[in-house]
Amino acid sequence: MSLSPKKINTYLLFKLPSAYFTGVRVKSISENSCVTTVKHRWINQNPFNSMFWAVQGIAAELSTGAIIMQKIEQSDQRISMLVANNKASFTKKAKGRISFSCTDGALVDSAIKKAIHTGEGQTVWLKSEGKDEAGDVVSIFEFEWTLKVKIQ
Repeated sequence: MSLSPKKINTYLLFKLPSAYFTGVRVKSISENSCVTTVKHRWINQNPFNSMFWAVQGIAAELSTGAIIMQKIEQSDQRISMLVANNKASFTKKAKGRISFSCTDGALVDSAIKKAIHTGEGQTVWLKSEGKDEAGDVVSIFEFEWTLKVKIQ
């Protein structure tokens, strides 16, 4: 079974309702990349008439986490995943539809292979860049994910 945007978005409704109800959606997912989107609306705004930083963080984290979920499924192993750290920078007010993209699938492949081979937990930093409809970068998030093979 392969992950699709529809499957992930349905998962959000039942397992991460705060993401779903603030408008975060997976737009596309492939072998090495994932794109999520979220539109600035009343439910996700801040007092400064732009998107709340935490909603941007949800969309950015999902773009990195969905790649990991897909790679774990493809590995046929039981692997746990958890965010250990994150960093963010904001360069412009987030208005309109914001798209977050992560293209670090190859880094995830490497970390999973190493975790399976060594049996030790691995960490990997994945980057998600948020752009508005004009193509301007509004924020950049980096997440340190930990991956560990679960003992059977």
